[in-house]
Amino acid sequence: MAYVDWMIRGPKIGACSCSYGCPCEFNALPTHGDCEGLEAHRIDEGWFGDVRLDGLVVGARFRWPGAVHQGHGTVQGFIDARATEAQKEALFAILGGEEQEPHTVYNIYASTVETELDPIFADMTFDCDIENRTGRFVVPGVVDLRIEPIKNPVTGQPHRARIVLPEGFEFRSAEAASASFEASGALEMNHADCYGVLCDVAYGPYGIIEEKPAA
Repeated sequence: MAYVDWMIRGPKIGACSCSYGCPCEFNALPTHGDCEGLEAHRIDEGWFGDVRLDGLVVGARFRWPGAVHQGHGTVQGFIDARATEAQKEALFAILGGEEQEPHTVYNIYASTVETELDPIFADMTFDCDIENRTGRFVVPGVVDLRIEPIKNPVTGQPHRARIVLPEGFEFRSAEAASASFEASGALEMNHADCYGVLCDVAYGPYGIIEEKPAA
């Protein structure tokens, strides 16, 4: 099947209410039975057809009553306030799982959602240092996500761990970290010292792009 030519590439951070490492990454059930999470992606380079997406930040907050694959999820997207109408339409298509194969990350997550809340357009803060396992994502008055290294419980020193999924649909390799986040409004959340992850990824209509393509 032919799809619109699109690509987004850049650093991505995420967090959920599970313990470090997240059982879902290993096809196990969530730590606490349900799942609440956040993710954010800065598009350093991207396009959808002839619409450029460079420099925009997107994110989302999710809630599932059980494991993600069991469905019945609720999602609310966050879109960079700087986006033009054409860029918004392009991002809605990509993040909504359109113009891509069924095995891609956005299509998979979209298939688990039954309630989609109105998106929020905002000037967001996004920081990501993959090497040092630190990150920040802020939607003013709505979301505050902080990521830092996991600490060794004996020495207090930063502990480094990496998740490698050779056939993963969201990433192939990512740095594991400790996350704390709060969210207010339609999907309230409050979690500390839980699963955090940082990676640099590129996606297109057929899933993860292993190498940076030429524009």
